Amino acid sequence: MSRVIVLLACVLGVLGARAASAQTPSDVIAFLVTNQSVQTGDFQRDQAAAAATRDTIARALLVNLTTVPIQSSSSGFVYTLDPELGTMRRVSDSFGTFFVERAGTSGAGRTSFGVSASGAGYDRLDGLSLRDGTLVTTANRFTDEATPFDTDTLTLRVSTQTMTVFAAYGVTDRLEIGGALPFVHLHVEGSRLNVYRGQPFLQATGQADASGLADAAVRAKYVLVSSRAGAFAVAGEVRLPTGDAEALLGAGRAAWRLTAVASAENGRVGVHGNAGIVRGGVSNEIAGAGAVTVAAAPRVTVSGELLIRRLADLSPIVPLTLPHPSIAGVETTRLVPGIGGSTLSSLVAGVKWNAHSTLVISGQVWLRLSNAGLTAPLTPTIAIDYLF
Repeated sequence: MSRVIVLLACVLGVLGARAASAQTPSDVIAFLVTNQSVQTGDFQRDQAAAAATRDTIARALLVNLTTVPIQSSSSGFVYTLDPELGTMRRVSDSFGTFFVERAGTSGAGRTSFGVSASGAGYDRLDGLSLRDGTLVTTANRFTDEATPFDTDTLTLRVSTQTMTVFAAYGVTDRLEIGGALPFVHLHVEGSRLNVYRGQPFLQATGQADASGLADAAVRAKYVLVSSRAGAFAVAGEVRLPTGDAEALLGAGRAAWRLTAVASAENGRVGVHGNAGIVRGGVSNEIAGAGAVTVAAAPRVTVSGELLIRRLADLSPIVPLTLPHPSIAGVETTRLVPGIGGSTLSSLVAGVKWNAHSTLVISGQVWLRLSNAGLTAPLTPTIAIDYLF
């Protein structure tokens, strides 16, 4: 008898819906995860689980849009003062790094200007597929059956296109200031499907786009120690809340980053290391990064970089199974927040080409090594950088 009651309740709870037009990406995500049809008998737990899923997706997206490292403030040409000659000399034959900072500046009175463009299609959330309909948000299962008889699954397609304008100016031979303006187009579309005893019922669909300025960055770097063997510098960055937080283009509050930068460059090869902390924005963070650059030819540099970030406030979502509160022999599974933060690790590899004079064109591919948060298979980026 209890099974009949559960099955009838599930059938009666199946309702079709479509998201209203003119929704923001945040609205669409909230609509899709809260439009539940599986009857669990616990409204409060359902609402809490839906809110957790919504917030996890939104926060993971904001991590990619507002906290990801932007192009290095240093131009492809870095100089240092030669104390023996009293003149500026180029540090190495390499054209430098992509996202890892190197401890050098372009020199007093020099200005670098650049533009980068990248695109990403996110297909996984905490290792779970977003696109193939296998992300179960809620499910009911009889304890004597192997598979759930009633499930809600979420399908999401999230993509971004980003163009970043960046510049830096050498105030002195040791002090460099700069900034970056990222412009983002965000597209979100998805559906929620209820499957009851193998029969699918479309519950909700929705899509939305948002475009505009994301969170801008203001940066400064000061070289503390410089020699022929290498250099050590400190760098600071402030992310300003210029992006629309409701449209998921901005964090909604400012963040600051402090980074220690060490570089060793000699001729064709350069080794660089960064260690920093972030406070504010989407999440507090501890970050480390390293890069190796090789001047493969007089006008070509090959670079490989490893970036590791520990975000305190980016928790994964995990399934939690509990007994149904009113029907014996039925268990309900929901997605809930996990414990602790998340570690993001990425590998960046690419080439820089000195096309003409002080113009450098670069292309690189960003590969996520960890499953935490929203991940894309590959994120290609192209950039141009010119030193005046």
